[in-house]
Amino acid sequence: MQWRNTPSHYGLLSIALHWLVAVAVFGLFGLGYWMVGLDYYSSWYKTAPELHKSIGILLFVVMLGRMLWRWISPPPASLPEHDRLTRLGARFGHAFLYLGLFVLMLSGYLISTADGRGIGVFGLFEVPATITSIPNQEDVAGLVHEYLSWVLVIFAGIHALAALKHHFIDRDRTLSRMFGR
Repeated sequence: MQWRNTPSHYGLLSIALHWLVAVAVFGLFGLGYWMVGLDYYSSWYKTAPELHKSIGILLFVVMLGRMLWRWISPPPASLPEHDRLTRLGARFGHAFLYLGLFVLMLSGYLISTADGRGIGVFGLFEVPATITSIPNQEDVAGLVHEYLSWVLVIFAGIHALAALKHHFIDRDRTLSRMFGR
């Protein structure tokens, strides 16, 4: 298998980035859902948010890399059997997932830095707080983060169901291309 995408197949790097982002997004959603229910006396009360933020910052870096890679190695063309509506839906869906993830990560950053403190990433480096003067920053960004995370996870589930529909009902190569076949 090649590293780069071809006109008909995804390359190894695109496939790896796709699945890495998918696992990270669902993992962060699960961690976020679990951590908001922790009480002050839980041993994870401080650790879980730090882990969530660190993984979120790394996901942001991966997503920037993914966008760069998409520019360097464009994705394969739509399958010829896909009609115009399917192609338009795929384009809109992918754009929504990309844009939504960046807005979600920005809102997480705004929540975490509202008090003027930067975000430590696994003790390796710190992302500074650069935007701290938005009125009710933590509350507004928190609402955006909470609701958008639900929307994106549900939409990603629909994305997965669409891939399964293509594989089992339409019997086309949409899903198999994302597994490198």
